[in-house]
Amino acid sequence: MNAVDTLFAAEPVTGTDLAARLDEHGHALTHRILDPDACREIADLYDRPELFRATIDMARHRFGAGQYRYFAAPVPEPIAALRASCYPHLLPIARAWAERLGRPAPWPDTLDEWLTMCHAAGQTRPTPILLRYGPGDWNALHRDLYGDLVFPLQVVIGLDAPGVDYTGGEFLLAEQRFRAQSRGTAISLPQGHGLVFTTRDRPIRSARGWSAAPIRHGVSTVHSGRRRTLGLVFHDAA
Repeated sequence: MNAVDTLFAAEPVTGTDLAARLDEHGHALTHRILDPDACREIADLYDRPELFRATIDMARHRFGAGQYRYFAAPVPEPIAALRASCYPHLLPIARAWAERLGRPAPWPDTLDEWLTMCHAAGQTRPTPILLRYGPGDWNALHRDLYGDLVFPLQVVIGLDAPGVDYTGGEFLLAEQRFRAQSRGTAISLPQGHGLVFTTRDRPIRSARGWSAAPIRHGVSTVHSGRRRTLGLVFHDAA
């Protein structure tokens, strides 16, 4: 059993079942996936530009402030292995959510099959991402859709320790509630732990059964230090 299998076999740090936590809130904080050495090794990949297909300056595009880089194909093995290992654990939740919302559930049993479908639809650019923030940096609320084919869950892994390596920089979620004001959530992301959250929306019970609650995510302003994260999106980009 690898580290990711162990992670999903265990309860998240909240002490509740992962699927139940996602059903209730649209996100779930996990036990540790990566030890500090592995976090540093992945974070240090940022300084190897040959591994990436694009570098995005958030201020230039009015996405916030800070910088992130998309890995190029082939995605480095440790990142590709994490992505492939997470997928089958999230797949039953994705299918259950689609059933509740009366939507198609096109996702096959393996990530390789799903990415083949993405590529056939013109979504050929890898989406695993390294993000780097310094003092004053932040990320605007957004959704990582990238094309018509979307996997409804994604994972972000903290590579630095909040309160030690940086202050501020909480992970933000904003849920648009039906006929009500939006609900905001701020999450401190421990080093080496993952946060599973919804890519686009999640099913919530309504008077007529189930409805979709759109959710956007971002990062609050970093006050000091350096905050780095690994983002795992399970569909590729057009």
